Amino acid sequence: MGATHRKPCSLAALGMVSALGNSSDEIWPRLVAGDLGRFTSRDDLVPHESLAYGQVRGVLPPIHSPLDRYDCLNNRLALAALQQIQAPLEAMISRVGPARVGVVVGTSTGGIAEAELAFRARAATGELSQEFDLAQLEFGGLAEFVSIVSGAAGPAYTLSTACSSGAKALVAARSLIELELCDAVIAGAADSLCRLTANGFRALQAVSKRRTNPMSVHRDGISLGEGAALFLVTGDADGVQLLGAGASSDAYHMSAPEPNGLGAEQCMRAALEDAQIGPGQISYLNLHGTGTPQNDAMESAAIERVLGTSVPCSSTKPLVGHTLGAAGALEVGLCWLVLANAEAGRLQLPPHRWDGCVDPKLPPLRFTERGDRLEAGVPALVMSNAFGFGGSNCSIVLRGPAA
Repeated sequence: MGATHRKPCSLAALGMVSALGNSSDEIWPRLVAGDLGRFTSRDDLVPHESLAYGQVRGVLPPIHSPLDRYDCLNNRLALAALQQIQAPLEAMISRVGPARVGVVVGTSTGGIAEAELAFRARAATGELSQEFDLAQLEFGGLAEFVSIVSGAAGPAYTLSTACSSGAKALVAARSLIELELCDAVIAGAADSLCRLTANGFRALQAVSKRRTNPMSVHRDGISLGEGAALFLVTGDADGVQLLGAGASSDAYHMSAPEPNGLGAEQCMRAALEDAQIGPGQISYLNLHGTGTPQNDAMESAAIERVLGTSVPCSSTKPLVGHTLGAAGALEVGLCWLVLANAEAGRLQLPPHRWDGCVDPKLPPLRFTERGDRLEAGVPALVMSNAFGFGGSNCSIVLRGPAA
């Protein structure tokens, strides 16, 4: 493969909230069990229609004055994830100084839910609600908020490339470290449920009326979700490593992927080349796996061409929902858990939850089942795919701890 030697990039710590739980300790056992019981039925997002959503449960940390202008669900999700990496983050800031710690985060909704409420209030009263501030709605507000509340004073910015946002934030963090602009970066993504997103996907006829059923002949769309995943990314050589990354742009259609999966194939091959590994070295693949007819057809075709059909793979979206801008980071987080919980190179794999009805038009991929374990060796290598609207694609290769 390529001869360029990349510097180490450690995903040193992870904070995460999703429909599966509000911490890694809660999420991990439910992930490997394939827990389908965590979705919430709601009829307030799409009018007159009750749909299942991967909603974060429990009480999220509040945002108090003087940061109350940033108070929105999206930022509270990010804060819940950030608090889980507080100890190693504080140690890093103490060691290298706040100016050497950056922030790169992704989102596609920001505070749209709060903006919806504000404009509803204006329609009723003629004035926006007093609780609303533009900082909640601006994409840049997420990076500003994380930077202020964390004490990180290095470069801080937000990416919004639809469903690949979180994955690309991790790649950008690696670049900041490689360019020696930062010694560490808080990187990841957050996205929250809102009416605009739910009705937009419903208008596209892309939402499942049941629960998403990826790769099935009966698949009929996505199930939306919300969540956040934030990593402390460092240049250390230990722990779970971001070994390779690839990105591509279909430039094909505003919302549909290139039907043959050429963009997906390109970014998967680029990730392997960047990691300087062959396709046969990947032990597990986390599918983008949205459950829409077009995504699953193009992704499975690309996988067959790049990795073949024998690599164990699964979509975790039936467990957490499609978390949109957070999906790339959240699903890398789920892969991080797989590697961090490995025992002597033996991986517990997230099951592919579906109805088991094979689509004869799709390549025969090897889907994982509940209880699957894999002797992957040390260090193990896994890949995660994130493909967004407009053909904004990103694939990431992770390497498990060396011992």
